[in-house]
Amino acid sequence: MKSTNSRREFVKQTGVLAGGLFVLPNMAGANFFSGADDVIKIALVGCGGRGTGAVMQALSTKQNIKLVAMADAFRDRLDDCYKTINADDLSDSLGIKGNVKAKIDVPEDRKFVGFDAYQKAIPLADVVILATPPGFRPIHFEEAIRQNKHVFMEKPVATDPAGVQKVLAAAELARQKKLNVVVGLQRRYQNSYRELYKRKKEIGDITSAQAWWNNDGVWVRKRQPNQTEMEYQMRNWYYFNWLCGDHINEQHIHNLDVINWFKEGYPVRAQGMGGREVRKGKDYGEIFDHHFVEFEYADGSVLNSQCRHQPKTMSRVDELLVGTKGKIQCGAARIIDNKGKVVYQFDKQQENNPYQTEHDELFAAIAKGDYKYADAERGAYSTMTSILGRMATYSGQVVEWDKALQSGISLQPKEYAWNAAPPVLPDENGLYPVAIPGVTKFL
Repeated sequence: MKSTNSRREFVKQTGVLAGGLFVLPNMAGANFFSGADDVIKIALVGCGGRGTGAVMQALSTKQNIKLVAMADAFRDRLDDCYKTINADDLSDSLGIKGNVKAKIDVPEDRKFVGFDAYQKAIPLADVVILATPPGFRPIHFEEAIRQNKHVFMEKPVATDPAGVQKVLAAAELARQKKLNVVVGLQRRYQNSYRELYKRKKEIGDITSAQAWWNNDGVWVRKRQPNQTEMEYQMRNWYYFNWLCGDHINEQHIHNLDVINWFKEGYPVRAQGMGGREVRKGKDYGEIFDHHFVEFEYADGSVLNSQCRHQPKTMSRVDELLVGTKGKIQCGAARIIDNKGKVVYQFDKQQENNPYQTEHDELFAAIAKGDYKYADAERGAYSTMTSILGRMATYSGQVVEWDKALQSGISLQPKEYAWNAAPPVLPDENGLYPVAIPGVTKFL
């Protein structure tokens, strides 16, 4: 499907819903693949570090792409992103030929700031990149699918069960509309992991697994003078559950997703322990600095997962799957039998950059008019796996998957506004309430 006409035909196909015909909106404003030059227009929603990286990867693909709109809650974040992607040496730094800056067309009237910025940017594009803090992902994804946009969205896709349900509903609509959706769980796009997955039967039935995301932690953004509580939490978003979901959700989801992928399923329950031993104080909001969770799958197999943000401790980010015939060592990209003999070793010279591959494959499919990627549902379920683990460590109880998913628990504020009250507030000493295992309850 090489012609503009073929792409228009794809638009017609994406308008058909199961059980009836979906009427596409007026395409004159959005130019939904209707331009003579056949440009794929993209909008970036969320201009922080990951959003900047994601849009650079999109611009690095081989397709005829143009960035036409940008949106962020903060003007300075948008400006920093715009400056970075317009650097004179950007093409060289990305290792690609051609003028990347020629793919950027974002005048001032297409730079949108504030909580409603996404509503103004999304209509202008064919593909939307969602890279805000994950608490906003459900409403942004829902809006993008409502407006018939293909989507790349970062993980995790929610921070609470209600958000997961919203994403699942939008994922079904995306499937009906044949809109491609890629979620930034990049191990699924990494050559070594793909090869290990193809050979997973070599270890027999998977009976147990282990997963780690142990390292020093991430940035902290201290409170500045004259900030409202909402702005402070938005700036220091990693440490508030309504925005981040705790580091078990924001980072460890990668490892949990690998196990779900290889198990071809999701846990039925979880129990575990966690707390704050090192990372304490008002700058660290309400999240834990360590979690250890025992996830049980329907077949009785168990995943022991651990994640930790504590400086000067053992650092490891990896996954291990144990089967009746051997083991898969994901980080080493090898398979061994029960006697320790290596039966498969991936050639690391064949490794790719999975962050780039995500975008290469997504935009190639869109350019061809193919419907190939439907990551939203599995992204939602792996996000729910992380949330299930957090609920288990925060409460100290056994938490059942079905009850948690159907709980309707929402961590989101009643209003998104700079003077609105966030869901969690500090006490008179500036400290935030922290979950207490055995006391905190969810269900």
